[in-house]
Amino acid sequence: MQWDDGQIITKQKFPSPNPQVDLYTVTYMSDGFKVKGLLAEPKEGGKYGGFLYLRGGIKNVGKVRPSRIVQFAVEGFIVFAPFYRGNQGGEGNEDFAGDDRKDAFSAFKLLQAHPRVDKIHVFGFSRGGVMALFTGITFPNVASVVTWGGVSDMFLTYVERKDLRRMMKRVIGGTPSKYPERYQYRTPLFQLECLEAPILIIHGARDKNVSVEHAYRLETRLKELNKRVESWYFTEYTHYFPPLVNRQIVEDLTKWMKKQE
Repeated sequence: MQWDDGQIITKQKFPSPNPQVDLYTVTYMSDGFKVKGLLAEPKEGGKYGGFLYLRGGIKNVGKVRPSRIVQFAVEGFIVFAPFYRGNQGGEGNEDFAGDDRKDAFSAFKLLQAHPRVDKIHVFGFSRGGVMALFTGITFPNVASVVTWGGVSDMFLTYVERKDLRRMMKRVIGGTPSKYPERYQYRTPLFQLECLEAPILIIHGARDKNVSVEHAYRLETRLKELNKRVESWYFTEYTHYFPPLVNRQIVEDLTKWMKKQE
């Protein structure tokens, strides 16, 4: 049987930490692979904004957490979070914002086909920032893009994160000096002309995982192109914000998203 990108193959109930939200593990089609993800649907009927949640990390680092997905669903969204190929039983191999970006694109199509979803917002955390920007670049009908502690420049990630260099060389095939085109392919700064959606950038100035320079470069380029961009910088925080602050920002950013519809 021929499956289309974004088509749901299996959908199984998953224990939800919140009685107002139904959670499901989903297997969906992406680029010829069966990929896994987590879907959260508010129990109360009616239409909702779609929320594509693009995780950070790679493999077991930065895995999708059900409690986090539910946090966004409670704000009035149907949320889908792909695990990306090769993770948690999915086929294929993760590619650190290379071809696995298609898993985000197919997840966007999954939400588009959802009978209870209207406009779709895209959210990326950390490495998910690159995935979110590429999704916004690829689909002009994205309602908004939020990048939180997000990577925007893969060359800069290689320079800053000595601990990630071995992984990056293995996954990408070499260094930025040897294969600049492969790093450029993974760097959305070069393609922002095609982005139509309004962007919100959230970043902690003390972030050591993804330096605030990623946010500055993104904001500068968006302003040069006269794109709609808003930035929330937090001087006192790192890559991870304290729980109370985190919750408040979730509330604030979802309000910001709804204003963009």
